[in-house]
Amino acid sequence: MNVLIVEDEKSLANEIAAYLKKESFICDVAYTGRDASEKIAVNLYDFVLLDLGLPDYDGLDLIMEARKNNSDVSFIIITARGAVEDRVKGLNLGADDYLPKPFALVELHSRIMAVARRKFQITSPDIDLGEFVMETQARKLKHKGREVEITRKEFDLLHYLVINHDKVLARHQLYEHIWGNTLDDQYDSNFIDVHIKNLRKKLNAHAPSPWLETVRGVGYRVSTDR
Repeated sequence: MNVLIVEDEKSLANEIAAYLKKESFICDVAYTGRDASEKIAVNLYDFVLLDLGLPDYDGLDLIMEARKNNSDVSFIIITARGAVEDRVKGLNLGADDYLPKPFALVELHSRIMAVARRKFQITSPDIDLGEFVMETQARKLKHKGREVEITRKEFDLLHYLVINHDKVLARHQLYEHIWGNTLDDQYDSNFIDVHIKNLRKKLNAHAPSPWLETVRGVGYRVSTDR
């Protein structure tokens, strides 16, 4: 998933980014509100980790801006502000959680995953896909108890389709949420097609995967009707 970390304390921002990258997140960092505003305007993020006490911007304004550009983004406020009114304002504007400083990175990760489970209505860490089971915590895909050998990015791609089940995701959306900014010079619209083709080949070596659908001219989806 694609995360924007908005934090003016550079050492903390970089520490959060390093930790989340190890947990297979794509991370952008903004040290100022202006930089965050520009990134939010052009990129699609799954999560924004937001410090309210920015030197050049009111963090609450960023929530309102993001809601105009990407209504699906989830916010977790991370700030030293302790006033109840700040928490209430943030939550009323659509923030999904509030984590006061100082905090443990493992707790931050747990909060993100908890919000994701609510957001995507996931009730179990193990997801059934026909004859396959996706073990999200162990980051493994299994067929009848035996692990299917797929790459880390193939797992991330399939997982993102799964949590957005029955929703058609365009190629550029998949690229941005799994690999990062679509404005990257290396972006190629066929990039996702190649990965899906390779993933299907590995799946079909074990069992048919009709639930992984191509929507011609648009992108891909995982259908729960199959």
